Amino acid sequence: MFTSIKTSRTNKDIVTDLSRKFNLGAENIIARIALTYSLSKDRLLSLTDIADSQGKEYSKNVLFGNNLPYYIGLICVKYGLYKTDKDIPKYIKLHIDDGLQLMNKELQDNPNLNGYDYLIDKITNGLEDIIC
Repeated sequence: MFTSIKTSRTNKDIVTDLSRKFNLGAENIIARIALTYSLSKDRLLSLTDIADSQGKEYSKNVLFGNNLPYYIGLICVKYGLYKTDKDIPKYIKLHIDDGLQLMNKELQDNPNLNGYDYLIDKITNGLEDIIC
């Protein structure tokens, strides 16, 4: 299906900055968080808005490890696609780029934010949305 995903040129520096600031591990962890954060939003993104692919490159094994089927499943459920759809890698890229932009904006709005507080806040808000 695909062997790697590349962020946009703009997000190449953003993923590095977020990784350093949040101190949650390697850059692929931030990319996974960005992907799932973007997917958690109540909106669909358009493939016509896909950005360039001149940024950070992640092999599918580094990005997803053994969990690739779950991430593909998230995309399929969100967009009503079958697991072999040719556009799945584009949606993954689109949501990684979108999530990095969202996370970067939040960090700019709150420069004292750290990685663990950020994650706990997102988890808490997500649980509150489910319960309410």
